Amino acid sequence: MNILRTIENEQKNDSVATFRVGDTVKVYFKIIEGKTERIQVFEGVCIAIKGTEAKKTFTVRKISYGVGVERIFPIHSPKIDKIEISRYGKVRRSKLYYLRQRIGKAAKVSELLGASKKKRKKLDETLMSMISEESSAQEAQDTAVNETQAAQETEVQESRVDVRDDAQKESKE
Repeated sequence: MNILRTIENEQKNDSVATFRVGDTVKVYFKIIEGKTERIQVFEGVCIAIKGTEAKKTFTVRKISYGVGVERIFPIHSPKIDKIEISRYGKVRRSKLYYLRQRIGKAAKVSELLGASKKKRKKLDETLMSMISEESSAQEAQDTAVNETQAAQETEVQESRVDVRDDAQKESKE
C-alpha cells in the first residue's frame, strides 16, 4: 500500500490552484488532434470536488448554446496546463447538483462579495497549510508503519536464525 502512495505522490502536481466548489474556473486542457497539440479552455462553475490526494477530481459545469455541459477533470492530470479562477462563488453546499435543474439567472452562483485578494490569499494559505499538515501527518504515519514492519521482519529473521542454530545443535548430538 505504501508503494501505491509513493507512485501517486510522484505523479502529483503541486502547482494546482486552490479553488472551492462554487468558484467559476477556467481549465486549460491539452487536446491532441492527430499530430498537433492545442490547448482548449473549458470555463464553468465547479459543482463538485471528489476524492483525495492524487485521485482528486472536480466537475465543471457550463451552459453552451442552451445545453448544460459537464466535464470531470482529475486535478493532478498532466493534460491540464493550468487552472484559473475567474470568480469566487458564495455557496453553502459541497455539491451543487441542484444547478442542473436551474435555468438562466437561477443557475448562477452568487459572487463572494468582499473577497479581496488579500483575504482570498490568506484563505488559500491556511488551506495549503492544512493540506501540508495532513500530508506530513500521513508521512509520519507511513514511516511509523515502515519502522514497525522492519522491526517485525528483523524479529522473524532472528527467530529463523535461532531455529537453525537449534536444529544444527540437535543434528550434532
